[in-house]
Amino acid sequence: MKKRSILVLLISLLAISMFLAGCNSKTNNETDGKKDPGTSNGSKKDTLVYGRGGDSTSLDPITTTEGEAFKVTINIFETLLVYGDKDTSIKPGLAEKWETSDDGLTYTFHLRKGVKFHDGTDFNADAVVFNFNRWMNGNEEKFPYYTMFGGYKNDEGHVIKEVKAVDPNTVQFILKRPQAPFLKNIAMAMFAIASPTALEKWGDDFRSHPVGTGPFKFVEWKQKDRIVIEKNPDYWQKGLPKLNKIIFRVIPENTARLNALANGEIDVMDGLNNSDEATVLANDKLQIIERPSMNVGYIGLTNTHKPLDNKLVRQAINYAIDKKAIINAFYGGKALAAKNPMPPSIEGYNDAIQEYPFDLEKAKALLKEAGLEKGFEMDLWAMPVARPYMPEAQKVAEVIQDSLGKIGIKAKIQSVDWATYLEKARKGEFDAFMLGWTGDNGDPDNFLYTLLDKDSIGSNNYAYYSNDELHKILIEAQTETEQSKRNELYKKAQEIIHEDAPWVPLVHSTPLLAAAKDVQNYLPHPTGSECLSNIEFK
Repeated sequence: MKKRSILVLLISLLAISMFLAGCNSKTNNETDGKKDPGTSNGSKKDTLVYGRGGDSTSLDPITTTEGEAFKVTINIFETLLVYGDKDTSIKPGLAEKWETSDDGLTYTFHLRKGVKFHDGTDFNADAVVFNFNRWMNGNEEKFPYYTMFGGYKNDEGHVIKEVKAVDPNTVQFILKRPQAPFLKNIAMAMFAIASPTALEKWGDDFRSHPVGTGPFKFVEWKQKDRIVIEKNPDYWQKGLPKLNKIIFRVIPENTARLNALANGEIDVMDGLNNSDEATVLANDKLQIIERPSMNVGYIGLTNTHKPLDNKLVRQAINYAIDKKAIINAFYGGKALAAKNPMPPSIEGYNDAIQEYPFDLEKAKALLKEAGLEKGFEMDLWAMPVARPYMPEAQKVAEVIQDSLGKIGIKAKIQSVDWATYLEKARKGEFDAFMLGWTGDNGDPDNFLYTLLDKDSIGSNNYAYYSNDELHKILIEAQTETEQSKRNELYKKAQEIIHEDAPWVPLVHSTPLLAAAKDVQNYLPHPTGSECLSNIEFK
């Protein structure tokens, strides 16, 4: 009896100890604001903590225009077509293959079979039709990016005549006129296909309850703190994703993010200051990641505000900005002075245009010609977050303020939280403002038409610039299918924009990221957003 009792007691104690060990074992959750080791059953880390400067404004990608949203949504949602890992070449996505009619008016997509949304809803042709009908029946305020297709359903310029389900796995787009960048537009992260079931359930609140087909599923969003996504166990690409969880943490200050990286609290940081590159290179536990450049940072001049409605005033401001000094002070030489609204890496770039040189006397002469010899007062709005094209916006604003003061323009620096900043800019409420753009698809249309055509006022044309001649050229360039002819049209468009000076194009930057040394397979994409499904730890 005694031996049996002792044996029973030992077995009981062993069972209790094993239970306690299981309850106390670490998971991949973040606790008390700090990163845990992110291990799984004693194996290598499988949770990535990504530090970034600002929070997302929405997790429904079609409802916003800012890059912080797309960093997250590209991992939750998928598009019919995708870009190459390092460029904007077109590859199969949710569509396995596609055909284009000889007249360029009909596109037929053959969809992957057996794919499901995270909520169990089937992905099929009806889901694609549902999403496009939702967007085309909207407006600039609800779905600003849809202007890439020439407006909305009842707009004269809208290029899509019909989207129809041929059968459950085939969807067809019929256009009113050819659109040369149509396939590249389809691949843009904003046109990701969402679950119709979830869209109907959540309505406008879908922006906080995203449901896609991507490699990661949405878990939680703590505003201005973190967004958590986790592995989709039913993902159609076998073996992916390699991570179990990703935590996007908001750390507004670049220096604070770098400290968090050095201390092991995060694994990747976006928006590394160029001045901190040497610090990272000197740390054998860290690595530099360089994003291919496809961007522009600019000062927008709202063309409907007096006296910025006068071209001479806008030209004067262009002459007053010392771009090279800004690049040397804040970009560590890793940026090009911008003279056009699109970067030299984009086909159709007009290198023959002569940039506005830094010339204060010329600027003063233009103001005098405009009847403003004594100058004027205006607000200069500075971004509250670090962006790839503007890592230290507040400091750059101070340099611009000083330069403008030398020609009699008293610029009062203003700022506000990021979401409000973008909304006010979209509504044309600012005088002058600092912003930028990272190309979405590698086509000149995505810079010139998206940012400066009159069709885009109320969406991405924050300067409220309108020129009928420019509009005619940009629509012709969309319709023309021969790239060499398109390039000539875009070069002419850049000449018009340069003369009208709706912006001060500042820089084309080479954005830097930093990461822990054990992060593998991080391929930064020129669009500024990359799917993280292949990332793993050494």
